[in-house]
Amino acid sequence: MSRLIELSMALLILTNLLLLGSSRLTSCIRLVAMQGVILSFLPVLTQWHELGAATVGMSLTTLAIKGVVFPLLLGRAIREARVQREVEPFVGYTLSIIAGILCLAISVWLGGRLELVGERSPMVVPVALAMILTGLFFVVSRRKALSQVLGYLTLENGIYAFGLVLLRETPFLVELGMLLDVFVAVFVMGIAIFRINREFNHINADELDSLKG
Repeated sequence: MSRLIELSMALLILTNLLLLGSSRLTSCIRLVAMQGVILSFLPVLTQWHELGAATVGMSLTTLAIKGVVFPLLLGRAIREARVQREVEPFVGYTLSIIAGILCLAISVWLGGRLELVGERSPMVVPVALAMILTGLFFVVSRRKALSQVLGYLTLENGIYAFGLVLLRETPFLVELGMLLDVFVAVFVMGIAIFRINREFNHINADELDSLKG
């Protein structure tokens, strides 16, 4: 199982870098959905010897919400907003990839200094921290509201992965509550994106500061 966990960590790192280097919003949505699918298997992989119904249920719930529901909602938001690319981000794509590599390096350094109970792989903590930092960077470096939603989801994915490290037994109700909170947040953000696009014919969040009254 350790090899499968390490493979999952490598794929999460790859999706982070691809996310930072992609301008197509549909591709970004697929990458975030891929992260959700990978994360849905982590509870089973990290707790294989103590596998129970709650863990399996958590994995299936995560798969359904992160791998299916979120991508469908965001795909619909793209169609409603009629936007396909992040044309002019605050930080260019090459610099974004470099920033992602720096985030990973910082995360590896921090991960090496943390001693956490329940860790099953030395790469889980650095990757989780890297996803959190990548999500934060994505939120502040992109103009379009939809891109910022994707950054928020990446941030939440990192928190979810980090939570799996801290606990030997996943508290099903707590994790399910967190997923439902994120679901509501994404749903509300999707409605907000639609309303912003309908009123202003764009979804550039940085122009909202021009509103008066």
